[in-house]
Amino acid sequence: MGKFADRYFHIHPWQVVEEDFDPAHSEVSESIFSLGNEYTGIRGYFDEEYSGASLQGCYLNGVYESRELPPIGYKGMLSFTEFMVNTVDWVYTRITCNGQSLDLAKVRFSDFRRVLDFRTGLMTREFVWHVDDVTAVKLTFERFTSMEEEQFCGQKITVHVLSGRAELTIRAGLDFSRPHVFMKKPMFHVDFQQADGVSCEIQATTGKTNQTVYAAAAFWGMAGQALPDDEAVVSNLFSASLCAGETAWLERVVTLVCARNASEHESLSEREAANKKHMFECSFETMKSATARWWENQWKVSDIMIEGDEINQQGIRFCIFQLHQTLHTAKYGAVFGAKGLTGEAYNGNTFWDSEVYCLPFYLFNNPNAAKSILQFRYDTLPEAKERAAALDCEGAFYPIATISGRECCDLWQHASLQLQASTGVAYGLWNYVHLTGDRDYLYKEGIEMLVEISRMLASRGNFDPATGKYGYYCVMGPDEFQMMVHHNAYTNFMGKKTLQFTLDTLEEMKGAVPEALDSLTAKLGLTDEEVKDWADKADKMYIPYSGETKLFEQHEGFFHLPHIDVSDIPVEEFPLYGHWSYERIYRNDMLKQPDVLMFMMLYGSEFTKEQLAANFDYYEPRCIHESSLSPSIHSILACRLGRMEKAEDYFGFATRMDLDDYNRNTREGLHTTSIAGAWMNIIYGFGGLNSDGDELSLSPCIPQKWKKYTFSLRAKDSIISVEVEQEKLTLRCVEGAPVALRLYDKDIMVTDSSVSYAMAGKE
Repeated sequence: MGKFADRYFHIHPWQVVEEDFDPAHSEVSESIFSLGNEYTGIRGYFDEEYSGASLQGCYLNGVYESRELPPIGYKGMLSFTEFMVNTVDWVYTRITCNGQSLDLAKVRFSDFRRVLDFRTGLMTREFVWHVDDVTAVKLTFERFTSMEEEQFCGQKITVHVLSGRAELTIRAGLDFSRPHVFMKKPMFHVDFQQADGVSCEIQATTGKTNQTVYAAAAFWGMAGQALPDDEAVVSNLFSASLCAGETAWLERVVTLVCARNASEHESLSEREAANKKHMFECSFETMKSATARWWENQWKVSDIMIEGDEINQQGIRFCIFQLHQTLHTAKYGAVFGAKGLTGEAYNGNTFWDSEVYCLPFYLFNNPNAAKSILQFRYDTLPEAKERAAALDCEGAFYPIATISGRECCDLWQHASLQLQASTGVAYGLWNYVHLTGDRDYLYKEGIEMLVEISRMLASRGNFDPATGKYGYYCVMGPDEFQMMVHHNAYTNFMGKKTLQFTLDTLEEMKGAVPEALDSLTAKLGLTDEEVKDWADKADKMYIPYSGETKLFEQHEGFFHLPHIDVSDIPVEEFPLYGHWSYERIYRNDMLKQPDVLMFMMLYGSEFTKEQLAANFDYYEPRCIHESSLSPSIHSILACRLGRMEKAEDYFGFATRMDLDDYNRNTREGLHTTSIAGAWMNIIYGFGGLNSDGDELSLSPCIPQKWKKYTFSLRAKDSIISVEVEQEKLTLRCVEGAPVALRLYDKDIMVTDSSVSYAMAGKE
């Protein structure tokens, strides 16, 4: 792949451990040690001042700002864009000892150790500060974001004097002065602030979107006094005089409250008062313990255990941990940003991969969270309809990148040419209904989205005057290294699937809920002529395919593009967007990420092994994996083809994309959707899950060096456990009614009794 691991962190099955801090890895570590709870996320930056390289970010779900774009005299071009903003630094701390300020870029220190514990959700950092030749103090920092009371967080600082005498001061407060990375300035103006020695509070509002964030902190431990106002910082000063062997500590509980729209502004004062009251009733230790219990219970359902591979064991648990931090309650909206709440790259926008890559994890672990991803799309259907009109289409054209429902990508070739966000919403809806059976949602919100997406698909395409086939011209598929192409196979295939799903649902509603269908028809002005037109276009959809070679052509003319050997590209030239001219990337047959292979993975039951092998052999060597989404799909398909060595190579790349900084950009934030792909890699790849057929199907395989791996799957109201060893696999229904599935093409029933089966080829 031309990329290799930068292994910096210690291997541990339940933790990420950093020892002997290396400033060159500072920003990467800040991403890796990020904490979050869906409502808020904070990067793992140092609590105290640090003058080295750092992205000190704290984010709130759905809090964003907008900026105007230069006017362009073409219809469909964006006039503004929106981006997630850096909010309040709630661990703001400044420490002095014997008159010296703590800054690890400048002071002498030893025994540095930072730990992120997946079992408790606690991030701990400790080191010894050699203040002078006589005085040495050990500092320990702890922080967490509450997983049960998501608007609350906690921090604890412990100072233990090892030698000498320490005159200690800690300035602790709340800071709104943090700049946005790309705008290079803070995005808030302060409304009010106050401190009283035991607590402090501050409120600030964005300039253009008028979103308000309130933060308050209550302190326990050291004696404190209020400091004068400092523009965007409110703080108290805590002091202690300590001798060798003595210890001082300072705890804080923080509440964060936001008002993102008119209704939230109306209730803001009431919510601020209630949270502030509760803040004083809480304690750091109580909330820390509650968060640890939440994680303990969650791991009972979500854990994937790998015996015999410590490196990927750590990797997959890190992925699962971050996915639950990104979304678990479904209470705070579902803007599933490409970086989650761990960094500002991609502007906090959600992309088409939310429904394609991320939804499966939640479908099998937290269906309500999965539903919230779809609900976000339903809630923003009006914005998708506005975007369709701007692009001279009917219906709804979902944005390729968004934080509010409006298109935020200012690159026209992506914003205007990519249809996969719309077909991705339809696929996500189909996958959700297929696995949960929630037809009530399908017949209400779901069908509205399907009708409007189908209207767009029927108006965006054209018929070939020579062949009479239907398809899409001037598009960009998932590959993104080819633009303005005709009949992209993925786009046409997913368009056909979307139209068929809409037609099937309408037909189903005739018999199941005729009154709902009548109401829908009246509300949307749906006509029989429209429906017939969709059926005709679905039937005549052109999918470029050769029965002789069994190859799908990625788009018309792809087979005639000049070839480039991707293995010859030096690793120093990654990422290519930063080292190659833009048009150079487009003028060859190199792929950024799977395109044909992508739809063959999503609908695996519809293709033969021979078809998959032919297309894998052709497209896999041409893929540069510039997208973090790419390795997991290739690993899954390699498993289905029995190519275990290649599957293992890609799997390690997927699980440790960020831990080992394969793309050399982890400093910008975690690849959250790639992390979801790593989970798919275990379940759909090695686990052999195929979920697009009439029933669940499992065909497990196991890497040679693994002794065993286990995972769980939620099937409607039941949970089944899967244990795979070299010679056998064991299935059991641990919760709910028995589950029917196909195992290696044989129908079985999984009950509450453990039953073992021989692995394929081991009978």
